[in-house]
Amino acid sequence: MSIESPDPTVVNTVVVTTEDFVSALEMNRTSGKRAVVRMTPPFSGRMRARLHVELDEEYDQTPAPIHIDPRALVDDSLPAYPRPAETEDELRSDSDREYTVERHREYHASVVAEWRQQIPNAVKPSATIETPAGPTTVEISLLGKPE
Repeated sequence: MSIESPDPTVVNTVVVTTEDFVSALEMNRTSGKRAVVRMTPPFSGRMRARLHVELDEEYDQTPAPIHIDPRALVDDSLPAYPRPAETEDELRSDSDREYTVERHREYHASVVAEWRQQIPNAVKPSATIETPAGPTTVEISLLGKPE
């Protein structure tokens, strides 16, 4: 049985579904919204973090949930998110394929799908996260496969 605590530094493992993690990274690259993975107190050694879109919110509860920027959990091996203009240029520069809007849409979707598939390999085994009680180093565990 895990002991619950108001102290976020008791967390030693953060568990997040791959789907939530991929969604947070992608949302931060494609929209004006800021997505995080959020741990909600009380805290324990192994904590589940879920996708959360930050708003201008203040928490009345103490301790407050911990928001983790998903970029802090990936290493430098994750390539930049594919932009439509880049995939269009790639497609247009391929003399073996004729450019069409539909072909571009399909190609871009396939490149984004490849990017998503690379995310689990770029997740750090551990990371230091900021908490109101100070920084703490946690192991990172992803559940499931990217879609």
